[in-house]
Amino acid sequence: MRLDVVTIFPEYLEPLNVSLVGKARARGQLKVHVHDLREWTYDRHNTVDDTPYGGGPGMVMKTDPWGEALDDVLAQGYEAGSARPALVVPTPGGRPFTQALAVELSECPWLVFTPARYEGIDRRVIDEYATRMPVHEVSIGDYVLAGGEAAVLVVTEAVARLLPGVLGNAESHRDDSFAPGAMANLLEGPVYTKPPEWRGRDIPEVLLSGHHGKIARWRRDEALKRTAANRPDLIERCDPEAFDKKDREMLSILGWAPDPEGEPHGRFWRRPEGVEE
Repeated sequence: MRLDVVTIFPEYLEPLNVSLVGKARARGQLKVHVHDLREWTYDRHNTVDDTPYGGGPGMVMKTDPWGEALDDVLAQGYEAGSARPALVVPTPGGRPFTQALAVELSECPWLVFTPARYEGIDRRVIDEYATRMPVHEVSIGDYVLAGGEAAVLVVTEAVARLLPGVLGNAESHRDDSFAPGAMANLLEGPVYTKPPEWRGRDIPEVLLSGHHGKIARWRRDEALKRTAANRPDLIERCDPEAFDKKDREMLSILGWAPDPEGEPHGRFWRRPEGVEE
């Protein structure tokens, strides 16, 4: 995979040289190119922004630096043999970044990131490149940052760990929170390691049993408990068919029930009386 990032703060992307992403780069599994947007400015102040049409506070990033930068970056990628680029635009107004979207992006051979500052990039830039390639406007949460570079780091780390060979154990992400499949709408439960007793606290006895079926069931129940406590919205919008008989028993204990038979919603909801004794 090739990643290109165009930014006015290249130094912000230094973390891409460490940890799993840095190792993937060193092994040649991931090629990362960080570009300084100001290299495509021609005034002595290296201006990349201007006042917004229609008035209002803040500044807007200009079309010309971005257009020239993206044209050159795309040309460099094509010359290097890359193909099928996709543009990733970090923005609070984008599609929520989820594990499913991380999987989707991990299947792209080439991602070009445009982290903005100020009030964002002139909309015409995004509209122009949407005629040339897929554009993914993504939001990492319901809040606003000073710039999109932190979002680039988040997206890159989530995507890179899904690439073949990046994780030491290819199965490591199978049981992650939100992982496609059985964990698609669940949070991963608690994890433990040695020693078996620490400061008077023991690990759950089932984890010492060696009974893989019981351990798997315990982990599933813990995932249901954590999701019900911290993210009940995930259970509310989950397809009830994703839950087996044991899941339904645990959800009932936790105070959840499916819609009555014949109701149109086909989902789980929290019973008014709450958790069973």
